[in-house]
Amino acid sequence: MDIGSLITRHARYRPGHTAVVFEGARLSYAAFNGRVNRLANALLAAGIGKGDKVATVLPNGLELLDLYWAVAKIGAVVVPMSPLLQAKGLAKLLADADAAMVIADPGYAALVGAARGDLPHIADERFVLIGGEARPGFLSFDELVANASPGEPPDAGLGDQDVYDIVYSSGTTGDPKGIVHTHYVRAMYCMLFSQAFRFTPESVCLHTGAIIFNGAFVTLMPTVFNGATYVLHKAFEIDAVVETIEREKVTHIMMVPAQIIALLDHPGATREKLGSLETVLSLGAPLHLEHKQRLEALLPGRFHELYGLTEGFVTVLDKTDFARKPGSVGACTPFFQIRICDEQGNDLPPGEVGEIVGRGPILTPGYYKRPDLTEQAIKDGWLFSGDLGYLDEDGFLYLVDRKKDMIISGGVNVYPRDIEEVAVQHPAVAEAAVFGVPDDKWGETPVAAVLLKDGQTADEAALRDWINAHVEAKFQRVGRVLIKDAFPRSAAGKTLKRSLRAELAPT
Repeated sequence: MDIGSLITRHARYRPGHTAVVFEGARLSYAAFNGRVNRLANALLAAGIGKGDKVATVLPNGLELLDLYWAVAKIGAVVVPMSPLLQAKGLAKLLADADAAMVIADPGYAALVGAARGDLPHIADERFVLIGGEARPGFLSFDELVANASPGEPPDAGLGDQDVYDIVYSSGTTGDPKGIVHTHYVRAMYCMLFSQAFRFTPESVCLHTGAIIFNGAFVTLMPTVFNGATYVLHKAFEIDAVVETIEREKVTHIMMVPAQIIALLDHPGATREKLGSLETVLSLGAPLHLEHKQRLEALLPGRFHELYGLTEGFVTVLDKTDFARKPGSVGACTPFFQIRICDEQGNDLPPGEVGEIVGRGPILTPGYYKRPDLTEQAIKDGWLFSGDLGYLDEDGFLYLVDRKKDMIISGGVNVYPRDIEEVAVQHPAVAEAAVFGVPDDKWGETPVAAVLLKDGQTADEAALRDWINAHVEAKFQRVGRVLIKDAFPRSAAGKTLKRSLRAELAPT
């Protein structure tokens, strides 16, 4: 299960097929393989070998894609870092990952420069900048690859359990943890998601979000596995998304809920312009039913939803199941198993809410250098997700909330998602995020932060009253509504509720 062999294979058997489209560049598999090999050989010449960690602080670009496949060929380990980190946080994670090299964009040179004082184990020539003018203390990427051969690097002798990447969690619920993925795990991404989302060698996949987060691999891996075409945007921009889908005849796209909402609200997003799409995949956070139904009306029979954890468990709501199970996040894909457990780890019957527990072939071997956290999360081969949900009689999963997001008000469990589903039904509301704040009387009380649709206005008190008139129970009533211009988000597009909570003083 050497995933680096995929690029080599396609360069031999379908060399002229378009592999990558990025801005003005269109690369065949032969050309892409040459770039990947050049970087792989350059890394070897720089002393990077099997098991060495190569960290990145990069936006989307060809060089980051090159690196993903170059490390795969030589057995090194890629560790993509979020550019949203502060210098101390970046230094902490680079040290934790045992990074042997850091490759960064010039825009983050100051950030990396501020962090490097805490990283004496990384030699100066192992700090590399892509593009831009030469900077003191950095090797340029062009210098790194200048004399490298485009030929195949030596066989790295890789096995299933060799590590391919370490993805750090976003830290939405605590300090980031390094989640390890092996070549075997990523090979399972290739095959299982290819089947689930109907990829073929003729597919054209568009990705518009940051490829440093794990969700990007859900479509990147099956695209390359099939020798299909991967269209990458520098960043999400809704006009470019609509134009690219029409121009490139995109068949597959994966988006987080905020991006899907932007698509639904775009005046140019017509069925005619988006008609080539075969699969529209939502992941990263729950997509509210209101938005699912709007998407299904616009593009019938294309919607899929994936619920999953970077640690390695997923369910998929297939496009053929949406009509009969619209509120669910799907069922287990082949070779996966799911349970719903109480606090003691006992299985609960259908309809009862408990912790989502699962296992399958993409399960991480563990958190990097944290066997204690691994033992807490993975017990007898089962991943305890920290998410709450229930199964129906047919085995479909309904997501309730994260354990840590649950609000306990007057001794009653209040699930923010239930309130959010109500809030987004207001005609002026595009998105909602509900969280708990301290309350002297109730312990906690719900607060709703909302984003308004373009051109809409609303009064916070009136919105609060509307939500409270439409929730099903008194304990779901919100104490306040905050109208925001934007939500704080992780690199993966997840709303950071703890940041929203931190903006409010205790009431």
